[in-house]
Amino acid sequence: MSNPTIRFTVFTKPWREPLAELARHVRKLDFDGIELPVRPGFQVEPSAVVRDLPAAALLLADEGVRIASVAGAADEATIEACALARIPLIRTLVKIPPGGQYLASTEEALRQIERLTPRLQQAGVCLGIQNHCYREISSVMGLRELVRRFDPNQVAAVLDVGHCGLAGELPDLALDAVWSHLRLVNFKNACWQLIASSDGAPAQYQCVFTPGREGMAHWPTFARELRQRGYRGDICLTAEYSDSRQPGQPRRESDLVHYAPGLEYDRDPQRFEQLLRQDLAFARSLFAIA
Repeated sequence: MSNPTIRFTVFTKPWREPLAELARHVRKLDFDGIELPVRPGFQVEPSAVVRDLPAAALLLADEGVRIASVAGAADEATIEACALARIPLIRTLVKIPPGGQYLASTEEALRQIERLTPRLQQAGVCLGIQNHCYREISSVMGLRELVRRFDPNQVAAVLDVGHCGLAGELPDLALDAVWSHLRLVNFKNACWQLIASSDGAPAQYQCVFTPGREGMAHWPTFARELRQRGYRGDICLTAEYSDSRQPGQPRRESDLVHYAPGLEYDRDPQRFEQLLRQDLAFARSLFAIA
């Protein structure tokens, strides 16, 4: 039996078709809603977010699709657009630029968020900061340190279990760290793959995105911990799968199996949708009520 307190959404970065086609695609895949990217080249672009996001939300709602969150910038225009569209959450990252320092970058991000909190409160919109990898906040303690001083209704944590796995974060401890501010959980999976080397060179590893059953994040344990804590909210599947036909090669954006017509991605729509359907079924089974 499905759990009525858990809804499953999908990050629609893989698809750039018109919104009506996107809505039909999402319904066919049986998700409960979406996270819409507000980025250049997508259905809603940052330069026109105040105009286009409310219109997109209405169009999708007419097609039976809910925008549960957007992936976009932490700025006043996006906050205003989300308020007008009645979208409760903006998911974003805190980046450390090349050559930048961690503490200086996170302190600047903190100051920026502090400037936005009055507008977030007024608009009834929450800013969700996600753990990631590479030059972003990549640990749950780094995430906790940033969000803990804010009201979780305005600034919250988005926990990505795939990146927890890459960082070696244990599910119970990761959730302990951010539970007070947890607003959204991303379910994806990944592992570190050894890049073939020769001549005794030091080993190097690349990030490979896998189906939910195969990576370093143990989905059943994360789901059990969330159920035991009484989590109510969205589980977002991020729909990223690395191309298994590229073993031992450095990961590139073009190695990701996204069904994205018109892009340079290595596309295999049937394989991509098969993996996504399998992962959704797996995730639903982990939260089902016996």
